[in-house]
Amino acid sequence: MQSLWNEQEAALFQGDLGLRVYTSRLLGRDKSLVLHGGGNTSVKVRARNLVGDEEHLLYVKGSGWDLEFIEEAGFSPVRMAHLLKLAQLKALSDPQMVNELVTSLTRASAPAPSVETILHALLPHKYVDHTHADAVLSITNTVDGPKRIAEIYGNQAVVIPYVMPGFDLARLCAELFPVQAGPQTTGMVLLNHGIFSFGATARESYERMIHLVDLAERYLAGKKAWHLASATTSVPASSQRIEIATLRREVSKCAALPMIMATHQNARATAFARRPDLARITQQGPATPDHVIRTKRLPMLGRDVAGYAPAYGEYFKQQASMAKEPKTMLDAAPRVVLDRDLGMCTVGRSVKDAAIVADLYHRTMDVIERATLLGGYQALPAKDIFDVEYWDLEQAKLRKAGAAPLFAGEVAIVTGAASGIGAACVAALLKRGAAVVGLDIAPGIAGQHKRADFLGIQCDVTSISGITDALETAVRTYGGLDILILNAGVFPGGATIATLDDKSWRTVMNINLDANLALLRECYPLLKLAPNGGRIAAIGSRNVAAPGPGAAAYSASKAALTQIARVAALEWGADNIRINILHPDAVFDTALWSADVLAERAAHYGISVENYKKRNVLKTEITSRDVGELAAEMCGPLFAKTTGAQVPIDGGSERTI
Repeated sequence: MQSLWNEQEAALFQGDLGLRVYTSRLLGRDKSLVLHGGGNTSVKVRARNLVGDEEHLLYVKGSGWDLEFIEEAGFSPVRMAHLLKLAQLKALSDPQMVNELVTSLTRASAPAPSVETILHALLPHKYVDHTHADAVLSITNTVDGPKRIAEIYGNQAVVIPYVMPGFDLARLCAELFPVQAGPQTTGMVLLNHGIFSFGATARESYERMIHLVDLAERYLAGKKAWHLASATTSVPASSQRIEIATLRREVSKCAALPMIMATHQNARATAFARRPDLARITQQGPATPDHVIRTKRLPMLGRDVAGYAPAYGEYFKQQASMAKEPKTMLDAAPRVVLDRDLGMCTVGRSVKDAAIVADLYHRTMDVIERATLLGGYQALPAKDIFDVEYWDLEQAKLRKAGAAPLFAGEVAIVTGAASGIGAACVAALLKRGAAVVGLDIAPGIAGQHKRADFLGIQCDVTSISGITDALETAVRTYGGLDILILNAGVFPGGATIATLDDKSWRTVMNINLDANLALLRECYPLLKLAPNGGRIAAIGSRNVAAPGPGAAAYSASKAALTQIARVAALEWGADNIRINILHPDAVFDTALWSADVLAERAAHYGISVENYKKRNVLKTEITSRDVGELAAEMCGPLFAKTTGAQVPIDGGSERTI
């Protein structure tokens, strides 16, 4: 491991806190040290308050900040005098500790201080760094981990047995650190947890961390347990979307909530999932309780649907039921599923959550394999993992989190998603928490939204292979399908029946009718597996009830789509799939209506463009957003008992009323 310190970069950061920001970011850059908000850093400073009194403050990383991107605002200024008094108490509950930390802040807008704040305060050094270095965890998670750590560090590091983070850990360190520390001490190892370094300057503390971790890496390399064999296993390219969606349904059943499930089939994950000793090495627990990830290896899909309980699942349930105070039960679903055919599937209530699990478990795989090469992976006992997962502070987070978004954990597909009504449907579904796959023939669809919960796929919906490829990609990315919005369509130039040629007729039917029939057929097996039941919204047209001259092909295609949707509602109700149809009219903010066309049509009726847009009973304008919002709501709980309905959204049409 090499130091990333750069004098030119460091010169851009001023003062003690500025340099604390710089070296914290250096630590955050290295994912083998910290990942997704893990680790914490601090600096002790003296400053004058508003009335001129000098105070000794501890600036410690605040909750919710990631070291890689932290700024000065991400550090919580806590009064050292109060922290040192708290450290003298014989007992302090975690909720009391959090309250004392927050009420000791000198800036009301600061984030909540780290639960390890008192520990940082007790260490007699200006700068303190703490990471969950993979190399150190690989060594401590072995049968003789403490012995190996002592062999590596000698008097360079104090060794602390595992205690859950918080006040008890701070008290233990306060007892052991002065006894073990000496002139050569530059760090502290918390077994099965991580490693601390400290120093008089930001650079000294940072580079001591690099040195200490480098010693661990060199030790592993010397034992031939650092460099892991390159994985070359590949996954067959055959369709797996039904198997994946089936697995996601079963995991969601365990969670009692719909879940996002991302499938990772890179060579590394697949090779790990095919290890012959997988069942043994993955069921012991995480590399550190800070990364509580429940895993389960499943045999061939469809043959063992009873195996979805996580490691320690029964122990967790038993302990929670015996607790004196009621616990907020976490779901029994695994967050990682390892399968020899699928590779690694990671689960979360959102795309972000599933991605964090994937990042953490990729690091966990390295720790497990290195510890195995070193003599055998051994995690903490189940009780310690349970204590972290049902920690008072974690329980408080669950209670504070509040209600999830309407479509949290659910997956939607929208066709014709690049513009107009389709784009509005995408926006409405994203706003409600769904992961959305947008299909469109326009190449720009891929970059329409720069966010992990949107996947844009360029797709010609008149191509069966295009549809099936898109569905395969969607399911491997998010796990399944819950909502389908059939929006793609064309409105050709006006042509009377007498002048309508076969090619124009077929073009309209291929896009507006045949493509939607194919989508319904191919999506049906996936919608059947939706944890909360499948939902479909088909975008029809006012022309179904009130066709106009010159629109025979368009009107006929939308009428046929409506009939197919009604038949599907009859056929699929038993599968808990509901289908409803929206009939918009005069939605003028789409690509079909240019300014010139609007002006021409308004002039034809002898009225202004503004009045032309509101040529309906309610004298209101219908926008793509209006249609998108209604389509999303029709897939929500308000329409849970409605299927086969046809709902106009046209401001009221005299021709249809």
